[in-house]
Amino acid sequence: MKEKQTVLVVDDDNAHRTMLHTLVGGWGYEIREANDGSVAIEMIQDEPFDIVLMDIRMLKVSGIEALESIKRFNPLIPVIIMTAYSSVETAVDALKKGAYDYLTKPLDFNKLRHTLEKAVEHIRLSEENRILKESLGKHFDKGNIIGQSPAMTRFMETVNLVAPSEATILLTGESGTGKELIAGALHFNSSRREGPFIKINCAAITETLLESELFGHEKGAFTGADKRKDGRFLQAHKGSLLLDEVSEMPLTMQVKLLRVLQEREITRVGGDEVIEVDVRLIAATNKNLQELIKEGKFREDLYYRLNVVTLELPSLNERVEDIPLLAQHFLEIFSKKNKKEIKGFTPRAMDNLIRYSWKGNVRELMNVIERGVVLGRSDYIEEHDLPIVNVASGIDAVESQPAINDGMNFEMSLEDVERKTILQTLESAGGNKSETARRLGITRRTLHKKLKKYGVMP
Repeated sequence: MKEKQTVLVVDDDNAHRTMLHTLVGGWGYEIREANDGSVAIEMIQDEPFDIVLMDIRMLKVSGIEALESIKRFNPLIPVIIMTAYSSVETAVDALKKGAYDYLTKPLDFNKLRHTLEKAVEHIRLSEENRILKESLGKHFDKGNIIGQSPAMTRFMETVNLVAPSEATILLTGESGTGKELIAGALHFNSSRREGPFIKINCAAITETLLESELFGHEKGAFTGADKRKDGRFLQAHKGSLLLDEVSEMPLTMQVKLLRVLQEREITRVGGDEVIEVDVRLIAATNKNLQELIKEGKFREDLYYRLNVVTLELPSLNERVEDIPLLAQHFLEIFSKKNKKEIKGFTPRAMDNLIRYSWKGNVRELMNVIERGVVLGRSDYIEEHDLPIVNVASGIDAVESQPAINDGMNFEMSLEDVERKTILQTLESAGGNKSETARRLGITRRTLHKKLKKYGVMP
């Protein structure tokens, strides 16, 4: 753990805030200040803090409102509430909403110091872990899918709606978002749940073998075919078949697949027998099939056969609220696997996980957590155990940052330099806002505010 913890002091009383800055800073903490709850929320979203020390009564946004927003963004940040004796009842309400502790004014400085020390030692994390485990139980939805973010909630509502149907499903989304997991949820929540769930990765099998893998072959059909073999369609009879990476299927195989979908029957390679099959097909891809159609790499008629219902999985950057739940889930799995007793994450480590731009989505998060468990030396995963997501240090943002001096006038104002830098980075990232925010080392929300200010987006 780093030597100096950063404390955000939030109070609209300038004199009291200055006094706390001097006092708490003298105890070895790095101090930042905010004069209102609204300012504190923005600062928490833009940079990492270890502890928040916040007054409950402020003019614009109260401590309670700010607490709720902070906990939604990063549930592991300990928030200590300051209140007058007459507001103790409100302070108790703050505890129910996730505050670590509360202190009454006028402050007992010894108690304040002791409370800060307890927060630094992460005594509160045992309770946080219990809450996270309960959340995991409540949100461990269809097919072991974890998620309570608005994007994932909406997606799962659609999954629940279409799962019982017989419709062919096209699953789309970035690599690593969990398409295979969703395919399993569709099968096990359908009327075919008692039947087989068969999977095949079209990209992992050569064109010459793919037909045999899908439809089977007769003995002697080709060199090495020493016995009859049933293909995946027959294996999936009365169940579901997942065609993963369907975009990688060769055009010749696409024609044969189209015929199977139309006729609901297959013929083994090297055979004449026509066999009826009863299979629900689920296709998955991380490619844009409509673009591949324009390029002549995917058949349009097959696309419409597959595209009865399309489900697009949200990327991890679109469901940031789920990162704490997913991280805790993977932590428990890999701690058990590696025979370690790691209890949780430090607030700074969780902050880094939340801010990182996950190109590899849930799969990348899982790999990072496993690496952190293997490298971890204490009871909690710390930021130095997660070097790849150490965005607080700016390492991730610097790797691909474009040269910002090109075309710059050194007499330009700081605001103009910032604007030019952001717009150049956006252009170099091909308009991808998540990638732009990652390169700049800022949050998507901050980027959106800047772009809106520049008139680039509504």
